[in-house]
Amino acid sequence: MSIILGIESSCDETSAAICIDGKICSNIIANQTVHEKFGGVVPELASRAHQQNIIPTVEQAVRAAKVHKNDIDAVAFTRGPGLLGSLLVGTSFAKGFALARNIPLIDINHMQAHILAHFIEEPAPEFPFLCLTVSGGHTQLVLMKDYFQMELIGQTLDDAAGEAFDKTAKILGLPYPGGPLIDRYAQRGNANAFAFPEPQISGLNFSFSGLKTSILYFVQKMEAEQPNFIHDHLDDICASVQARIVSILISKLKRAAEATGVMDIAVAGGVSANSGLRAAVTELGEEQGWRVFIPRFEYCTDNAAMIAIAGHYKYLARDFVGQDVAPQARYGL
Repeated sequence: MSIILGIESSCDETSAAICIDGKICSNIIANQTVHEKFGGVVPELASRAHQQNIIPTVEQAVRAAKVHKNDIDAVAFTRGPGLLGSLLVGTSFAKGFALARNIPLIDINHMQAHILAHFIEEPAPEFPFLCLTVSGGHTQLVLMKDYFQMELIGQTLDDAAGEAFDKTAKILGLPYPGGPLIDRYAQRGNANAFAFPEPQISGLNFSFSGLKTSILYFVQKMEAEQPNFIHDHLDDICASVQARIVSILISKLKRAAEATGVMDIAVAGGVSANSGLRAAVTELGEEQGWRVFIPRFEYCTDNAAMIAIAGHYKYLARDFVGQDVAPQARYGL
């Protein structure tokens, strides 16, 4: 039996989890509210909050799993990608804990962990499967051939889908984090109220910077004509923006499935919690005969359970790192 401690500190959530023989027994997340008044994550404040939160978060995860720290067989931690200061906190704690207990250290790629979150619960996709990973900083299409054998077949050329949501929220004057608010308002609006362009990007890559700019110019133009435009049409604006972002993602996902012939389709990352995307992928899956997999909400956003489950599979493969390991803000698949 293996007991893995997972630690996630890539951005503004401090999280710790315990995985026992491939089963998640605790998953504790300490959210940071300090960034709300700034309208986005402030890296220095994030790293300071991680320093304050990491020890009590790990203690709570160990206690919730009903294990003792001496029972832990290995420590898995997010090496990257992410904010360097935040990653340093999690990496340093993991190295210190592993050194003190004389146990193995396992480095985890944050984006790989999002994909492997599908193996936390049953049913799980079968290899090979196609995964659309969508978050605040990444939008990728990944062909999964094994747990750590993955091929990146498409990615964003500029802004990620999560950025498009958050920047639209900022344009509309919504508080941070704005993505979930757009989702909430969109459920009350008309997705066909306003038309936004779909970028014509060849192949399986994405682009959202042009869409963001068109939304900005549209809102500025309408506000010049109707000063209360945003207030009077907020639900419809959010619904129309969300529909376009989702249609861009769905179009590329369908094209990737046709190109690879894969029928097991997964969606991962923070934006996979979006109700519009979940509904669209599920509906398309029924039309195409896919088996669709989307993790529960708590495993979509940044969390240590996905780090711990990835650590479990690396532990089985005896894939460890030394104490000289360093975090990487940019860390490709």
